[in-house]
This record gives sequence, structure tokens and C-alpha cells, in this order.
Amino acid sequence: MNTVDLIAKKRDGEALSRAEIEHWIAGTIDRTIPEYQTSALLMAIRLCGMTDEETAALTDVMARSGSMFTPDDLGGFTVDKHSTGGVGDTTTLVLIPLLAAAGLTIGKLSGRALGHTGGTIDKLESIPGFRTDLSRQRFLELVRRTHLALADHTEDMVPADRILYELRDVTATVDSLPLIVASIMSKKIAGGAQGIVIDVKTGAGAILPGLEDSRRLATSLVAIGSKLGRKMAALITDMSQPLGRMVGNALEVREAIDTLRGKGPEDLSRLCCELGAELLIFAGGAATRVEAIDRLEQHLRDGSALAKLGELIANQDGNAAVLDDPSLLPRAARRVEARAPHAGAVRSLDALAIGRAANLLGAGRRTKEDSIDPAVGVELVCKVGDRVNRDDPLAILHVNSASPLDAAHRMVESAYAIDPEGGDVVPPALVLERITGDG
Repeated sequence: MNTVDLIAKKRDGEALSRAEIEHWIAGTIDRTIPEYQTSALLMAIRLCGMTDEETAALTDVMARSGSMFTPDDLGGFTVDKHSTGGVGDTTTLVLIPLLAAAGLTIGKLSGRALGHTGGTIDKLESIPGFRTDLSRQRFLELVRRTHLALADHTEDMVPADRILYELRDVTATVDSLPLIVASIMSKKIAGGAQGIVIDVKTGAGAILPGLEDSRRLATSLVAIGSKLGRKMAALITDMSQPLGRMVGNALEVREAIDTLRGKGPEDLSRLCCELGAELLIFAGGAATRVEAIDRLEQHLRDGSALAKLGELIANQDGNAAVLDDPSLLPRAARRVEARAPHAGAVRSLDALAIGRAANLLGAGRRTKEDSIDPAVGVELVCKVGDRVNRDDPLAILHVNSASPLDAAHRMVESAYAIDPEGGDVVPPALVLERITGDG
């Protein structure tokens, strides 16, 4: 099979067959197809797109490019959740133990932070001793025995995605919808989950700020997952302002613990129940969304979900005493307030600016090689709709290094738009749309 012919075929808007996609991915992995040809094909896909059949084939071939988990490996029907990334997006830390408390099995592979969005693995590693570098054998043993494990992606899973993403990053093809979908879903398929819910963020702090782009992504993710035999749903959720009130790794762990005690921010608690309801129905644990949400809210109130987080931490060598003593988590040396310039009501809160400010303080990465400071971040005292007086604290910066403080402080202050008229301001809707496999 001639790779040049594949490039020309896609350049001319024709669909690639599964055999042609298999040839391309195999040659990309074993380096028999040079990077310049793969880059040319990526650009042709970016310009001409792919059909759902092509995207499903690419997703499946990428998933099979390395090791995979099967339902037999995981001990039966398992569920998973993916977020397209946001600011203060602590849902995984709450949702995974919440689902386990409801009797579901979750073997989740997560990633690290890059850019202004947080990474679940970085957050968990702020817990003293917690291990995310589990061997395949240990991961599967925990899932089968305890029905709950959360680890970093292994190097031998979906190697095609790592190679393609590195090339997409330097060829201006990152924003190709079929390539985004194949990247996300190949990792979900390789992880073995049979029921998957996708949290597609939209708004200033999202990877795709526009609602129409977010809708196209959500629809495509659900369509491709369904074609590959998974039970699928997606929620398009607001990221115009940060989720919850904490932005930063240890700060978000503290907020997750509070939420699992039934004392967390209303938006974070509600979103976790909305996402979890989809998976609970997929697993046969509830007949309706109302029933599913009621059941999950009960697990937040009765302490069973918090107990599952304690089990997860202890099983992965972490210090579960953090549940009762959050002071064991990393803490920043200083707390600096950003204050309201005048009285009024908070009209908007720019999630992207808050995420960038947290990164300036050391909570995130600009490149994969950067290290992070688990203690630093931004605590939001006020959000959209809150009323303030002049000099009231809007946010608290948790700081260790003085050098970026002034810039981060200005960024946080500028993130707030305060209506001096003080009229009623309605916070944005949390869940904008719901997309399911049956349309």
C-alpha cells in the first residue's frame, strides 16, 4: 500500500478504508512511514475532515495500537468519565468514589495538567504517599477486588495517540474534530469501560469556548463511542466561570473532601450527580435520572462516598488521614487577597484568567516537563451573582513564590466584572445540553 496514494485520496476528500488506516497507524508506530508523510495526512484530514465511519475506524485502530483492558480483565461492566478540561474541574475526585459507593466498578486512567486546565493525576499526587504509577497487574487487581482504582496512563497504551498528538502540536492540526475525537475515545476504548459519560466544557475556560463547537464535539464523541459498542452520553456544561471555588491541586483535593462530606459547592455537587446519573442508568442501578440523582445525593449525605475515597487513597499507598485532617495536604506559605474595587454584584468571572493566574503561581504547566507546586492556587470567595462591598475579598491567592505574585494578582482582579448598579445577576446555567446515543 502506497502512503502517497492515501495522502492524495484524503487530500481529494475521499474516505479512507479501515485497511488504509491500519496501514497508516502501523507505519507511524514502527516509523516505516516518515513523519513528513504522517504530517501531510494529518493536514489533509484537518482540511477535508472524516466521515463517522472513518473516525470510528481510526479510533478503534489507535486503541488497538498498544495494550488494552477488556471487560474480562476488569471483572465485568465498568464505567468511565472524561472531561474536555476546565478550571477548578474537580469532578473526577468526587464522582469516582461517589459511583463506587453506588455499587459501580470504575477503573479509571487519567492524565496530568497541561496549559490552564488541571490534571487529575497531579491533584491526587498532592495527597501524601498516593501512588498513581500502578503496574497493569496491580491496577487490575484493585479494580477486580475493590471495584475502584485510578492511575496514570501506562506507556504501552495507545502509543499511536502520543505520536500523532506530538505531530499535531507542531503542524497546526490540533483543532481537527475527527482527530480530537479519535484521541479522546481511543484512550477510553483501550481502558475497557462499557459505559462512558463525557463532560464537554464550553465558555471562556474551555478548550472549545464556543457552544456550537462544543456541541459538534459532544455529538461526535457520542456517535463514535456508540458505533464502537459503548453506552454513551455527553453533557455540555458551563466553563465561563470556574467550577467550585478552588483552583489548584491540594486546594481541589480539600474541596473534593468537603463535597464528599455533603458540604461542598452546590455547582460541583450537582454536576457530579448529573454526570453520575448517566452512568448509574447505564449500569442498571437506576431506571430514571431523577432516581439516579436522588440516590447519588444520598451517598454524598450519608458519608459512604467519602469512605470510598478513603479506601481509594489507602489502597494506593496514600495517607487517608487527610480526610479528617486536611492540614496534612501541602499548604502555601502566604495567602494574599484580591479585593473588590467598588460595591455591586459580580456580573462575570473569567475562568481562563483564573486558570492562567493559578498557573503563574505554579499550579500548572506550560510544557510536559515543567514541575508543579501542589500547594498554590486561587480560592474564589465570590462568584457570579454574589454581592460585594468595596474592599471585600473577591479571591485569595495561595502563594509560595513572590516573583509571579503581582502579575497573578492583577489577573485575578481583572477576571471579575462587578456591576456597580447592584442589580440581580443570574449565574450561568450549569448544564446547557445533554446528548445521548439514541439522539
